[in-house]
Amino acid sequence: MKFFTQRFFYTFLTFIFSATVHASVNVYAASSMTNVIKALAEKYQAETGVKVTPVFAGSSSLARQILSGAPADLYISANTKWSDYLVQQGIINGDAVTSIAHNQLVVISPIGHPEPLKLENPEQWSKRLSGQRLAIGQTNAVPAGMYAKEALESLGLWSGLKGQLAPVNNVRVALTLVERGETPLGIVYKTDALVSDKVKVIGTFPASSHTAITYPMAKLNDKQTTKDFAAFIESSQAQAVFKQNGFN
Repeated sequence: MKFFTQRFFYTFLTFIFSATVHASVNVYAASSMTNVIKALAEKYQAETGVKVTPVFAGSSSLARQILSGAPADLYISANTKWSDYLVQQGIINGDAVTSIAHNQLVVISPIGHPEPLKLENPEQWSKRLSGQRLAIGQTNAVPAGMYAKEALESLGLWSGLKGQLAPVNNVRVALTLVERGETPLGIVYKTDALVSDKVKVIGTFPASSHTAITYPMAKLNDKQTTKDFAAFIESSQAQAVFKQNGFN
């Protein structure tokens, strides 16, 4: 009898261990969340054994992938437009969306050209660009580009700069263009600038010049692994990691 009891006990432990090892959660997150979500995913997986698979891209691209059936469990957008879009499409329950972080919008230059830029001065923009292009997210789809257009319009700069843009699919590509010196200026989030030692922040847009930069997180199903990782993201432990990475 003792043999069978022990055998049942070890079989039960094996079952629980296997279930934990095979548990997983897919997180589709805006590219500006790359570093912080990777750090949190590694921490959570080490502590729980649950595999966290992050997928990073522009918020609009991820929303379209999810609408087409991509196997996302959690979606983290860099603005409310794309999470609202998925709510309108019936993919997300509006009650399952929460705000998890905030950011700032900055202008960057290659590290070798660190002179500050007076954002409200069109002549300084023209001088710094010198006929070259401004790296920016697509202004009709990528949140960083949408915020940037708002800010430039607010400061009266849009009409003079809209013909000099280098629009890209996500904010990390804009960062890369400036890192490589392919463009003399770029508009990115503060958190993107902080991860690179090849660029310098030369100006910060006033918060009043654009819509507040908010990151909504949406649960796409009721799986326990989804709920648990979402709760972890909202925990004080995870929020401390967000702050360490420059998010508000």
